[in-house]
Amino acid sequence: MNLPLVSRLLGIISWLIGLTMAFSLPAAWPQFGGHAEFEARGFYGLVVSIVFCFAVGVVLRYIGRAAPDTLYRKEAMAVVGLSWVLATILGAVPYLLSSVVYTASDGEPVLMGIAEALFESQSGFSTTGATILTDIENEQWVPRCILFWRSSTHFLGGLGIIVLFVAILGQGSAGKALMRAEMPGPSKEGSHERMQNTAWVFAAIYCGLNLILIVVLRLEGMTWFEAICHGFGTMATGGFSTLNASLGGFESKAIEYTVVLFMMLAGTNFTLLYLSLLGKPGKLLGDPEWRTYAGIIVASTLLVMIVGIYVTTDFNQQGDLTSQEEWETAFRDGLFQVVATLTTTGFGTANFDLWNNFSRALLIVLMFVGGCAGSTGGGMKVIRHILFVKILGREIEHSFHPSVVRHIRLGGESIIDPDLPRNILVYFGLVALIFTVSCQVLVGIEPDSTWVEAGQPVENKLVDSASAIAATLHNIGPGLGIVGSTQNYAPFSAASKLLFTFLMMLGRLELFAVLVLVMPSFWRQR
Repeated sequence: MNLPLVSRLLGIISWLIGLTMAFSLPAAWPQFGGHAEFEARGFYGLVVSIVFCFAVGVVLRYIGRAAPDTLYRKEAMAVVGLSWVLATILGAVPYLLSSVVYTASDGEPVLMGIAEALFESQSGFSTTGATILTDIENEQWVPRCILFWRSSTHFLGGLGIIVLFVAILGQGSAGKALMRAEMPGPSKEGSHERMQNTAWVFAAIYCGLNLILIVVLRLEGMTWFEAICHGFGTMATGGFSTLNASLGGFESKAIEYTVVLFMMLAGTNFTLLYLSLLGKPGKLLGDPEWRTYAGIIVASTLLVMIVGIYVTTDFNQQGDLTSQEEWETAFRDGLFQVVATLTTTGFGTANFDLWNNFSRALLIVLMFVGGCAGSTGGGMKVIRHILFVKILGREIEHSFHPSVVRHIRLGGESIIDPDLPRNILVYFGLVALIFTVSCQVLVGIEPDSTWVEAGQPVENKLVDSASAIAATLHNIGPGLGIVGSTQNYAPFSAASKLLFTFLMMLGRLELFAVLVLVMPSFWRQR
């Protein structure tokens, strides 16, 4: 393991994070942040944080000053895994130095602690969108410049710190290893032969869609501050908002439909978007993963609308609405929450805890699906589920036709990679194991009093805990009950928040780049 080289590259990551913090400084002034007066607390907290990031970068670069440039797979995985640990720590510093306040389980306002700051930081970088902040509209509790930094972590983490790192700085042949460690899904091929070019293309599409969405949201009534923050949260499939009621607080159909469209684009393979821009939309429409992705959205929306939302008490109580208005509201709310959950964005426009059990169960299922490979969406990815079903079908056939040799076909082509079935099955097995163990740990360490103090039924502890684990492991954000769309993660203990922080990192890096860090053999010399 070439640790000096790892240290040198982490130093550059530290500088990149510090530079990103600098873009949040203007929001401390009223004319940029839209608040009443200059936010000295948030401004100086960010300034000290920037200095700290650059100091850490100098130290790390000095340690790796004489390191050879050859970057192998082990070093690449170490850089990716450790960069997210480092980003979580550095990203938490502004929250601590700016004295951010939230409401504790007893209802009293308290300063954000280390566990809470790490949770919020990792939630931003991993584009999970879960939060412990209870009143983000209170400028005395959360400075607007810190809210901007919070959304900026979505932007930086959306396409991946390492992808942006490769695109901006370039690492020669090392770029391929870094990109593959950062984007470990089944589909790793970019739209160019050179990985740095691929990183540039992905970054350009990502930034371009962000810019378009920001302008559209501004034209639809948001302020520039709100448009930028929600643009970052949408394209990164993150979900951080500037309002306590999330996007539902704007009460705008135009904004909701616009965000739905861009969430769907964010959950699409960026290579297919690039090919569509080159005049090849057939590549998008002919892609089996994207067709399945679109089909899931259509089918789930119809199921939620017809079987779920429309028959709930919430709609039946609104007797002043016409039938057409009921259906339109049911369609809009159903579509929005289905897309937000499938793409792991986590924005909210309706309290889906009021929906019936069928609709809520369907949202839980969608948490385990996710977006397309090569997108900013989290989750297990649609392509893995397609391959999993095909592998299971082949193995069932093999049980009664053991002599038949049948390749898995995808999009009309045979997949002859002999390791593919093992990789898919191992990934599904690991997800199931981590989910099960994490649920058991959370139920064991979190006291029943958490639900009592939060005004939630204690008998829902098992379901709520399972949804919280699924929502953090798959980078969704909101779950059910105590972590529902109108709730947050503040009531949980510090130990539980650290567990959630670890799960968010696991989900964002798709398990292996984090799990290898705790294996002694990984750190041994060749």
